[in-house]
Amino acid sequence: MLSGRCECGKVRFEVETVSGTVTACHCTQCRRLSGHLWAVTHAPMAGLHFSHDESLAWYASSDFAKRGFCRSCGSNLFYRLNDEDEIAIAAGCLDAPTGLKLEKHIFVKDKGDYYEITDGLPQMQRF
Repeated sequence: MLSGRCECGKVRFEVETVSGTVTACHCTQCRRLSGHLWAVTHAPMAGLHFSHDESLAWYASSDFAKRGFCRSCGSNLFYRLNDEDEIAIAAGCLDAPTGLKLEKHIFVKDKGDYYEITDGLPQMQRF
């Protein structure tokens, strides 16, 4: 069981299981929402339990997905394809130790021009 929260603590949760890996997304939308790349792990939606969610809001970022964030502090916390049974959770909002390992980079075709990816992990031009 892992726990996590937004910066101000008005959204707090526990998740029963996560994939164990982290995906770094370099798409334009993730970079704009986070200020850089966005790193996520995945979990079954049924295993995500909130102890505080009074500031949790959802933004329909496309016709097929939504993003969960804290209305109070602005933390970008979740990404969920509409009506899917899985949710992406921002790796940075999880309390340590997580035991997670970075696995791959996606949407590297859209990455920012101010950095290089040099860690030797797989890079996918899209997803």
